[in-house]
Amino acid sequence: MDEKLLSVDQALQQVLAGISLLPAERVSLMDALGRVLLEPAVSADDLPHFANSSMDGYAVKAKDVAGASEDLPVKLRVIGDIPAGTVAQISLSSGEAARIMTGAPLPFGADAVIPVELTSEPWRQSVRPLPDQIDVRGSVDSGGYIRWPGEDVRKGTEVLPSGHVLRPQEIGVLSAIGLTEISVVQTPRVAVLATGDELIEASEPLAPGKIRNSNSPTLTAQIRSSGAIAVDLGVARDSFSDVQSKLDGALERDVNLIISTAGVSVGAYDVVKDVLDAGGEVGFWRVNMRPGKPLAYGEYRGIPFLGLPGNPVSAMVSFERFARPAILKMAGHRKLDRPRVRATVKEDIHSDGRESYLRAIVVYEDGGYSVDLSGRQGSHVMTSLVQANGLLIVPAGTRLIQSGQAVEVMMIDWPETVF
Repeated sequence: MDEKLLSVDQALQQVLAGISLLPAERVSLMDALGRVLLEPAVSADDLPHFANSSMDGYAVKAKDVAGASEDLPVKLRVIGDIPAGTVAQISLSSGEAARIMTGAPLPFGADAVIPVELTSEPWRQSVRPLPDQIDVRGSVDSGGYIRWPGEDVRKGTEVLPSGHVLRPQEIGVLSAIGLTEISVVQTPRVAVLATGDELIEASEPLAPGKIRNSNSPTLTAQIRSSGAIAVDLGVARDSFSDVQSKLDGALERDVNLIISTAGVSVGAYDVVKDVLDAGGEVGFWRVNMRPGKPLAYGEYRGIPFLGLPGNPVSAMVSFERFARPAILKMAGHRKLDRPRVRATVKEDIHSDGRESYLRAIVVYEDGGYSVDLSGRQGSHVMTSLVQANGLLIVPAGTRLIQSGQAVEVMMIDWPETVF
């Protein structure tokens, strides 16, 4: 192990130490999906607001139908019909029932609802006139099939705390308590810059010495999947002036983080580090990691900067370990890491002693997780990353993991094969 190299954890801590939470903004509820709430959501109402039926059926007094069964039905006089969205204007006395729809308010005097399936009403018919009386063929306890006021949320209670990530279900509950606009963390704007004289666009025909730029589309997709806005800076050629011009352009577009690929190794044309030295500072530029040893972190004119390796797999893996946590922290998330599982390896795995992240396929079988490598592990081999749903972690200093040993796998996807 090269003592000059930072460990992955040391490098990650340096990156995160330089990342600050973005300020708040108010957005409409429908624009808040995936965002982080910045102020507690407190309900001004009970939820439900009033006692209502959880079933289509008949509002009754529970004691009137005690002991009712298919063989010994109880007859009740029907005194009204209560659709959802109306106010119940009737009051039940002993021996009476009122037909009621799901969500309709409970009438005064009722303390339970009998599902329509337990009555003599021909409820499968398309036309259902209100009967004068019904036979009840089942009993119900007091409170049965009733949603009581405040059963879900009490007025004045905190429904969601600050720092909560808003999923579809949170959008629903915030809407239910009457919120249409909320305060959330701003969405990070992340610049993407590919560097290299060899790069051409995906639409261009290949020529000797040229390769198509796959890093920018990949990183753009990773940025978006992390909940941020990707700002494409294009491709910079291997010259100090072009890289500097592209980075200056990022500042004009109000970005919060700059990510570049290539140009941070030790090649004669790797100029990104020189531009950082001139316009900012470099915190570190190598990590004890495979793939992804050449990785630079610093700032350019006050904006945090991550220089990822140029090889596509190295760039994508480095993004997962460093850029994604930085973006999530910036956006207010507290959980910054991918989920991990313990899995049993099915083959001997050799490593070079660096902390390694190997493309792997995790499956759930025989009551536990098992893992295989997904193919060739060269940092240029993209197809084995396509096949992978996880990154098998080989700890630093480990050179052999034997078949049957348990390892930790960082999950980058959760396909059906995992469950």
